[in-house]
Amino acid sequence: MDKGYAHPEVLKDTDWVAAHLKDPKVVLLESNEDPSLYEVGHIPGAVELNWMRDLNDEVVRDFVSREKLTELFRLLGIENESTIVLYGDKNNWWACYAFWVLQLMGVQNLHVMDGGRQKWLEEGREITREPFMSQRSDYKLPEPPVQNIRALRDEVLCHTQAGLPLVDVRSPAEYWGELLHMPDYPQEGSLRGGHIPHAKNIPWARAANTNGTFKSASELRDIYEGEQEFSATDDIITYCRIGERSSHTWFVLTYLLGYERVRNYDGSWTEWGNAVGVPIEI
Repeated sequence: MDKGYAHPEVLKDTDWVAAHLKDPKVVLLESNEDPSLYEVGHIPGAVELNWMRDLNDEVVRDFVSREKLTELFRLLGIENESTIVLYGDKNNWWACYAFWVLQLMGVQNLHVMDGGRQKWLEEGREITREPFMSQRSDYKLPEPPVQNIRALRDEVLCHTQAGLPLVDVRSPAEYWGELLHMPDYPQEGSLRGGHIPHAKNIPWARAANTNGTFKSASELRDIYEGEQEFSATDDIITYCRIGERSSHTWFVLTYLLGYERVRNYDGSWTEWGNAVGVPIEI
């Protein structure tokens, strides 16, 4: 079914994935909020991509080095010609975060399996507990393309001072400063609650259907353009608490609606709510 996406090729449906399980040129990466899910059962041949262990530096609050990512891909047997399909739990929340980080690092041929774990399991498709086995590759991480998909704190400060659009994708209670994290999570990580001035609150999960798939382009436009009056020509920054939920909205705006100037602020409220001298609204 054609959902009218600007870049439909970036999504793979579960039928496509099922038909390519034994294709050596296709690599499935499972990235979940709950790492234990991979051991409970995963798509045959899929390998776990743990967002904390594999994508983030152990000491500095930043991403792993290009050298470490290159070595990981070599250990996983990923080739430069591989088609990489990401999927995970909770509406592909962390799969989109991994997509954003990997694209930032220069990884090519990235896709997302629409519906993630939820849709795969609801369709009764095969899962396994068998560990992933691979042969070492000689993967070479390409140089990152000239792109502007990440926003740092000072850039966000200039952005909000200029009155440019921001999307706060957290829950309304977080947006209004009533919570410092999502409901049912430990309320920690920030000294202050609230939101960045001029930010509009559009919770990230509104972009997903009940089966975990993305809503159609027309439904998404109703949300971002009809309700909030955004435009594909806008310069937009998305944020949440640590940049993972907002990467989902970055993906939606960039690849499903075709917006060309969207950046994800991965410092997000954990940084902004603890920073000295930055403005907030409640």
